[in-house]
Amino acid sequence: MDSVSGVGVLDKAIGVLRVLRADGPLGLAELQHSTGLPRATAHRLAVALEEHGLVRRDSAGRFCLGFELIAMGRAAAESYPLGELARPALLRLRDATGESVQLFVREDDERRCVVSLQSPHGLRWIVPEGVRLPLAVGSAGRVLRGEGGAGHGWAASVEEREPGVASVSAGVVSTRGAVIAAVSVSGPIERLSRDPGERFGAAVTECAAELAAALAEAAI
Repeated sequence: MDSVSGVGVLDKAIGVLRVLRADGPLGLAELQHSTGLPRATAHRLAVALEEHGLVRRDSAGRFCLGFELIAMGRAAAESYPLGELARPALLRLRDATGESVQLFVREDDERRCVVSLQSPHGLRWIVPEGVRLPLAVGSAGRVLRGEGGAGHGWAASVEEREPGVASVSAGVVSTRGAVIAAVSVSGPIERLSRDPGERFGAAVTECAAELAAALAEAAI
């Protein structure tokens, strides 16, 4: 496991949490395999994280994410008002389109999903809240890079990141003219078609403008 921060033990501990988020619950052998850590190291880190409530064990004794992370997640969301401020408008967009809706912000060379609302359809595209995705692909990534919206205010993508998935996104622009977030509608090509912008471009653009106005009013 490569060190990202330069603090090796911290990087390894975060790696354990991310593996449990993606693959958990896991037994020790599975945790060791997924993290690539020595067995003793994987066990020591998991037990230490358990002491802090960041990891727990299920009824089968497998390691999984701890309940303390729920409290931390709520506190993080409350300290970042964009998500909660945007949620009512995003709910209206989801209900109007019938498709999954997301709000993304840029983090270095990636984009993070801060709000994700699922489509009521059985066949739908699910993006977990909090997940980080590549900035180089997808309509939201294009908007956050400042490359979308020429002439019509939105950017669309078809099967750029996942086969069978289309999306259209519009930028939320601050009072200083910077794109600070991207509103996205995404779903299967069968419903969004290969021209998702034609279908939902106006709706995401209107929602993004509504969020920009709300942010300006709240002075965020």
